[in-house]
Amino acid sequence: MNGNTPYAGTPDVTQAGQRASADVVELSSEQTRALRDSVTDIATLTRQFLPDEYVIGSQVTNGATGPQATVSVQPPVGHIVSAGFEPDNDELDDELINAEERDEVARGLAASAVLQVKQAVEDQITPTAR
Repeated sequence: MNGNTPYAGTPDVTQAGQRASADVVELSSEQTRALRDSVTDIATLTRQFLPDEYVIGSQVTNGATGPQATVSVQPPVGHIVSAGFEPDNDELDDELINAEERDEVARGLAASAVLQVKQAVEDQITPTAR
């Protein structure tokens, strides 16, 4: 059954578990810069929704399947929340992450980070009224 998958490998060309180089998306320097700017914009928008105690970071890397962009939020307590993006070949000619998507991702990250804090401290806070 392994021969039926695109990751089975081609003898003398691609090892099993690896993608063929033709399948991996490569960004030009302008596209990489645009992706990095979009991810930085998401991080900046997320910072506007959260207090300073939350640590927010972003990065663009080249993974086994091509470029990957990630924005992460470390709340003061609780688990890290992150959002990732991997552009496809058909997305390279358009704006990689449009303004509407950036705003939606930033709001979602902020809400998820606040929820992590709420869940982490829920048992430790005594309600002031009932």
